[in-house]
Amino acid sequence: MTYDSESNIPKERSLMEVSDRTKQIVEENMPAASEKVKQETKELIEATSRKAQSEAQKASELTQDTYLQAVRTVREEVESTNMFDPERIEYSFKLMQMDAERNWEALTKDVQEFGDRLNEAATAAWEILTAPREDDSRS
Repeated sequence: MTYDSESNIPKERSLMEVSDRTKQIVEENMPAASEKVKQETKELIEATSRKAQSEAQKASELTQDTYLQAVRTVREEVESTNMFDPERIEYSFKLMQMDAERNWEALTKDVQEFGDRLNEAATAAWEILTAPREDDSRS
């Protein structure tokens, strides 16, 4: 094993990259410590941080795998028990479509009838307004 001449730390360990944040924390909290102690502390913090990140990543992957497996299981159970009959679903969609078409036709008919009545009312009002008066005293 070879050692770094400045800090008496094995060169293999001194190759660990230490973040600027870790350096700042150690320098602020251990100003009187020797360089060797500071370096060991920095490496310990980095190793701990990386381990925590690794464990969090594993937990996330485990959670995702568990979720995906649960979804697959439910899907398989639904498919195997025929809870949802594709023909019944298709029939339900057709019924909803027919109902929507009937409603649209009824709405269109109602709007047309209302328009016709408005037109008749406007025509009647115009005839009343423009009709000559029987007792017209102006002539």
